[in-house]
Amino acid sequence: MDGTARNWISLAELKQGSYERDEMLVRSEPFRRVIRTLELLGPHKSTVLIQGESGTGKELIAQALHRAGRNPDGPFIIFNCSNLVDSLAESQLFGHVRGAFTDAREDTIGFFRSADGGTLFLDEIGELPLSLQPKLLRAVETHEIQPVGSARSYRVKLRLIAATNRDLRQMVNQNAFRTDLYYRLAAASILIPPLRERREAISALAARFAEQAANDCGKRINAISRDALERLVAYDWPGNLRELRHAIESAVMLAENDGIDSDLLPFPLLEQQSSIVQRQAAEEARWEPPKAAAGSGESIFLSSSYSLDDAIRAALIRALRQSNGNCHHAAKLLGISRYTVYRMTARYGLGQVRNYREVPDPAMGRRSA
Repeated sequence: MDGTARNWISLAELKQGSYERDEMLVRSEPFRRVIRTLELLGPHKSTVLIQGESGTGKELIAQALHRAGRNPDGPFIIFNCSNLVDSLAESQLFGHVRGAFTDAREDTIGFFRSADGGTLFLDEIGELPLSLQPKLLRAVETHEIQPVGSARSYRVKLRLIAATNRDLRQMVNQNAFRTDLYYRLAAASILIPPLRERREAISALAARFAEQAANDCGKRINAISRDALERLVAYDWPGNLRELRHAIESAVMLAENDGIDSDLLPFPLLEQQSSIVQRQAAEEARWEPPKAAAGSGESIFLSSSYSLDDAIRAALIRALRQSNGNCHHAAKLLGISRYTVYRMTARYGLGQVRNYREVPDPAMGRRSA
């Protein structure tokens, strides 16, 4: 690593305050709620609809539900509905018998029967053709399927999990998705928030991805620079976890020492967020720590021994204490954007703190001096 140690944060430090659950790293409060919902739904056999933007980890949640279910040793079968071929869609899901149609030279069991005794995960359920939706509804409700060209029905014992990055309710309003199927699928649902709504987890996720990529590449990566971390936290990540993972993997492959600095981040990321960084830097330059009311005992002594950085860090800590660590509320108290709060928590080494009441106030040590 180049530069002084204070410009770098170790991967171990970045992961503090997080824990792993079924190959998923849990750091933010929104994702803790997702995990809690998963734990409540896991033991039941009910159908679950997982909703979230592309790259948020819907398949990982589905796998965790399967492992927490009643048949964790049964098959976990994945089918992406965007891969359905209209003319073969029914056969792909429910199977067919020999001679059912041209080129049907042998019997097939389909994905439903393949998942018997386990879980069928239908990804991108919003891409399911309207013509097939009534048959899927019947299969979900009766747990019976009938192969194409067969007079016989087969009963299957499985759990169905569906996922989508589309707004199914809006599709229902537009007559693009059946109302009855939607309500049957959405009886139990999990909504995964996008990465931009859980920025406090970005540093820990980046550290985890760096460790994994370094291990795959046979490299040793120990830290991420503060500048790189600020840029990672400020970026909106439209591709969510998938995009973050690829960005870190690229940085690890390009690294010539044991740290990831901002110049190793993908150019599109830096280009797209440069205006964000400039805007936040300008906002920080204009911002002054709020002055407490007279007699409140909260005044900050700005002297040669108490720097502006100390004052900013103290004000940030107090705002985070008052808001119980909620960066959005802290931003309102400070009169700045929440993105600037994310950036400042990374700069002052506060991004991994779980209880801000345990963080010493820089002002307290100075007052007795």
